Amino acid sequence: MPVTVEADIQTGLPTFAIVGLPDAAVQEARERVRGSLVNCGFEFPLRRITVNLAPADLRKVGPGFDLALAASLLAASGQVKHDSLNEYAVCGELGLDGSIRPIRGAIAIADSARRVGCRGLVLPRANVAEASLVSGLDVVGIERVRELEQFLSGQWRPQTPSVDPEELLRMVPPEDQDFAEVRGHLAVKRSLEVAAAGGHNVLLVGPPGSGKSMLARRVSTILPPMTFDEALEVTRVHSVAGLLRADGLVARRPFRAPHHSISSAGLVGGGRPPAPGEATLAQHGVLFLDELPEFRQVTLDALRQPLEDGSILLTRAQRAVRFPTRFMLVAAANPCPCGDRGDPAGSCDCPQGTVARYLARLNGPLVDRIDIVQRVGVPPRDELMSDESKQTSTEMRGRVVKARALQALRLAGTPARCNAELRGGQLNRVCAMDPQAKTTLHNAHQRVKLSGRGHFGVLRVARTLADLAGRDVIDRKDIAEAVALRAL
Repeated sequence: MPVTVEADIQTGLPTFAIVGLPDAAVQEARERVRGSLVNCGFEFPLRRITVNLAPADLRKVGPGFDLALAASLLAASGQVKHDSLNEYAVCGELGLDGSIRPIRGAIAIADSARRVGCRGLVLPRANVAEASLVSGLDVVGIERVRELEQFLSGQWRPQTPSVDPEELLRMVPPEDQDFAEVRGHLAVKRSLEVAAAGGHNVLLVGPPGSGKSMLARRVSTILPPMTFDEALEVTRVHSVAGLLRADGLVARRPFRAPHHSISSAGLVGGGRPPAPGEATLAQHGVLFLDELPEFRQVTLDALRQPLEDGSILLTRAQRAVRFPTRFMLVAAANPCPCGDRGDPAGSCDCPQGTVARYLARLNGPLVDRIDIVQRVGVPPRDELMSDESKQTSTEMRGRVVKARALQALRLAGTPARCNAELRGGQLNRVCAMDPQAKTTLHNAHQRVKLSGRGHFGVLRVARTLADLAGRDVIDRKDIAEAVALRAL
């Protein structure tokens, strides 16, 4: 949100007051601004100074206001020309030696500055790469406060680096993981390929050591490459969270794997001010929840709305913030507390009541939002020792990209981007079935007790299976496989 910084200097006892609901970090900016200006050779006015941050009813948080505070004081005391300040947004953290330190959320600030009509943005040199991704804005990067005075007076102009987003997307380094490294698990690979092709959530259930985590960590390698708009959205999120790399653009789909001890705020966002959680950091990527039953129930319940809506609204006393949460959920779980239940080579001695309570955590509204549930067993010895590789990530990604292209063409002009996001009337329009497929789906309701959400989940997965096969109409085999992929 745009904040106007106003400075007033009057005759009186030397004081420096900041008003407009500043937090502790903004209040402490008084000493940083004073030290920075004096050490850069500027005169600090020894008079009554009042700085107002408008709008006054919005709490101001963080050290990003330092440079704007310094600029307003220099302009009010006549030490810099202030005409250009009305056309530029200014942000940055000050060091006591006059240096300008990087801040979080520079790309979001640049986008907002363009939307409110600013001509340009003055910010730390370290943030220029990400801010330059926003077109139509004059981005000026400085390293010291003295450079701000030189820029405003027209004596000096930094060179803004040219940024080619398409080139940045092409320069993505190759993945260091590949499905070719996974021996066996042909059925699981097929399920994960279907999930990636349609953006479906998936749950892997199997004993410890069967390869659940290894398989899950390779799902992002078969997802389609990100578009520039997707990369820009992910970059905004990571910039706000302080996770952005020096190159300025997140060009690879995120993979987030939080520990099961994470809190609800850590998973879906929260705090003061509200910060994005792991669900938002996984935007357009993969959120991997290993040992799903070990997560606290209240934490998993908080994930239900983000899965359903693709965003989460955090409402606080002064404002409401909406964070995007369009990710692919990949979860893993053991079949019982010890993990050996159902494994021919294992010996499960878990009491029946304990197993029932453990499996009860895999039921309910959250798991009902997962379209694919796949059993993962330990591969036979011959498959583990074989050097033959049957499936590579490149081959699987090629089929996924073709299926996603069909979906993009079919869903053009709608909010949905893939089959997993189909809702209501869209399903009826795009999920045409032949008579045998309708009969198979009717019988499945009696056999596996599909819920209403499960019925639509089967249709979405069947649509993806038909896309992978290049068919316009869903047939009986698509419905049968979709039902099998949903039933544990």
